[in-house]
Amino acid sequence: MLADSHCHLEYNDNLVAVVNEAKKAGIRYILDAGSGLYNLSEHIKICKEFDLIYTASGAHPHEAREYADITVDDIIRGADNDKVIAIGEAGLDYFYDFAPRSDQIALFEKNITASQITGKPLIIHNRESDDDMIRLLQNAYDKKEFKAVVHCYSSTWRLAEVALNLGFYISASGIITFPNSQDIRDNFAKVPLDRLLVETDAPYLAPVPKRGKINEPANVIFMAQKLAEIKNVSFEELAKITTQNFRRLFGI
Repeated sequence: MLADSHCHLEYNDNLVAVVNEAKKAGIRYILDAGSGLYNLSEHIKICKEFDLIYTASGAHPHEAREYADITVDDIIRGADNDKVIAIGEAGLDYFYDFAPRSDQIALFEKNITASQITGKPLIIHNRESDDDMIRLLQNAYDKKEFKAVVHCYSSTWRLAEVALNLGFYISASGIITFPNSQDIRDNFAKVPLDRLLVETDAPYLAPVPKRGKINEPANVIFMAQKLAEIKNVSFEELAKITTQNFRRLFGI
């Protein structure tokens, strides 16, 4: 049994087939991180159709311009549903810089506050923004504790260490299977087993041996296999532990 702790179910008419393949692969939980508050109702509808799918309320840094006027209360209202188990995906992306950094920071702070108020874990997106990310997370946590996961972790050990010290989780995507990602694998070797999650980030970042294809939740098995190898445990143990971690973090 496995949990895909982060994906984007952008498959339209193919969704039934994608979910069926996930079930065949032993996937018990899927967190559809969604695409923002404006489309949240569509994702909740999907969740109601498939018992293994859950979603999140929040807004991605890429859309910080479009979401400039949303409030913390808007995010909280979106989270008022049993199938909404997280806040996000939220954070900072200084690689693409699709929105001004000041707008990204303002939006991220709203997502953090919504997580603190609701008690639902924050899904953190971080890309080449370690300094600001560490500062914002530490400052917010010092004011009021909250739960979180650093999704699709591919950053410095400094960020991972801060996240772990705050009690957060670290999630492994298909990046850990890439030949040129040894530094990321080395970092995951240092993450305690009880703080690990696995994810696909589907339809992006298809793992080896599925490179060049559209990613999907069933492929989380390859991340789990690689992570088991990195942690020197059996696949079965890794699957059990990461699923327990998923359930603990998201209150399932």
